[in-house]
Amino acid sequence: MQRRSNAGALMEWSTELKKARNELLVTCLKGKCRLALLEDGEVVEVYIEKSRRKSVVGNIYIGRITSVLPGMSAAFVDIGVGKNALLYLQDLVFMEDGSHVKPRKISKVLKASDTIVVQVTKDPMGSKGARLTTYLSLPGRMMVYMPQSRRSGVSRKLPEKERERLRKIAREVRPEHGSTIIRTAAARARKKDLEEDLTYLVEQWEKTQRRINGGAKPPTLVYQEPDLAVKVVRDTVTREFKSVLVDSRSEYDRIKNYLSTASPELKDRVQLYKDSQPMFSRYGVDQAIQAALRRKVPLPSGGHIVIDEVEAMTAIDVNTGSYTGKKSLEDTVLKTNMEAAVEVVKQLRLRDIGGIIVIDFIDMENPDSRKKVLDILEHELEKDRTKTQVVTLSPLGLVEMTRKNVTEGLAETLGKTCPRCEGRGLVFEEEKRDEGKAPSPKAPSGRGSSRRGSGRTPSGSESSVKVPSGGESSGNAPSAREPSGGESPAKAPSGGESSVKDR
Repeated sequence: MQRRSNAGALMEWSTELKKARNELLVTCLKGKCRLALLEDGEVVEVYIEKSRRKSVVGNIYIGRITSVLPGMSAAFVDIGVGKNALLYLQDLVFMEDGSHVKPRKISKVLKASDTIVVQVTKDPMGSKGARLTTYLSLPGRMMVYMPQSRRSGVSRKLPEKERERLRKIAREVRPEHGSTIIRTAAARARKKDLEEDLTYLVEQWEKTQRRINGGAKPPTLVYQEPDLAVKVVRDTVTREFKSVLVDSRSEYDRIKNYLSTASPELKDRVQLYKDSQPMFSRYGVDQAIQAALRRKVPLPSGGHIVIDEVEAMTAIDVNTGSYTGKKSLEDTVLKTNMEAAVEVVKQLRLRDIGGIIVIDFIDMENPDSRKKVLDILEHELEKDRTKTQVVTLSPLGLVEMTRKNVTEGLAETLGKTCPRCEGRGLVFEEEKRDEGKAPSPKAPSGRGSSRRGSGRTPSGSESSVKVPSGGESSGNAPSAREPSGGESPAKAPSGGESSVKDR
């Protein structure tokens, strides 16, 4: 369930909000670009071009079906990019007499070796291949053109009055075939602006159609999204932007040329950065990236949040840390949770965390306090361009939410899984045994407590670690990831200070 923000609660939290003066920083080295989005001088989003593999989201391919899995209602498709991509039945749409037809059984309409036109909606991640759809769309500056659809729309992020104005214009510039969705960037756009954007997108689709009908053998790329810098400029830069700073002459010219065609009124905001100090260093982007790679994030009043990403979800824990408050326990908890709600959304955007997210706020007995925290969380999420869905805050202080997962996050882009611990954060060593002799118990390190193990013990740990039964490894190692660096998994912060969590 998704709820709208409560204006009264938000007024208690902050004064009247000012329009953000956004900036986009573009730095390029050896053909690889990194971009950072700043809101009121603070880094909120980072885009990094992968050296190992470029994103394929938005690309359209002629693919070849390698296998159909009726039990999963899915098919594997070879598109020529790494592992075979996955096409689910729910993403399979056919056109018959100008109408959409969704098949009930995938095995009835698809067979191995069939040729199919698909678009990538999700990059390959880890051991999983890309995610596909047959519902094609081409994004532009002002709108998204959908050649197979008849239903048009306007972004819900725009004010209702502006949406109604754009609806009237959209009815006047309706394409001959297909439909459009007007984007947030079209705010205050003229009819001429929308007409030019639509003309460009229709031309792109006609070129794509000629490639599709040209007899190319699968797998073949027939439509490719622009490079990272132009794509981010297209999707993020609006009239609210103060500037777009670029430190590469070639990339500067490319962005200028694109905006000259797509949005001439914005091209003068593109500036060439000439300072000797590296751009990301001067604007604090490098420091923000380093902080985003840490597990613990401090809050303004002394509390902190701890972010742990696991296979199925991301868990975020809120603690008061060194903050003890002044009025009452309820007030201390409320202020910490309110600060955490703001910081959580910042970290989700900066780290580009997707999938299932569980936020463990500190328990609040007052329903009004829980509502206030949830209102702030949803208000902050309105700034996020990525689709999110929030479930109501439970009496235990848990918030379940989802965030659309399109590409790899910041940590996966900049790092790789440790080959020794395989991402668990724990390293185990086999006990040394003399050949031909019965195994002798290894003396435990520290405090002389006895241990009965299965031959595997954590190295370099002062305190004994209980090994639960039924573990995944042959040595019954703990299945939960423990904090690195000997940090205690308890909620109390370092330095002996108490931390409020459960009351």
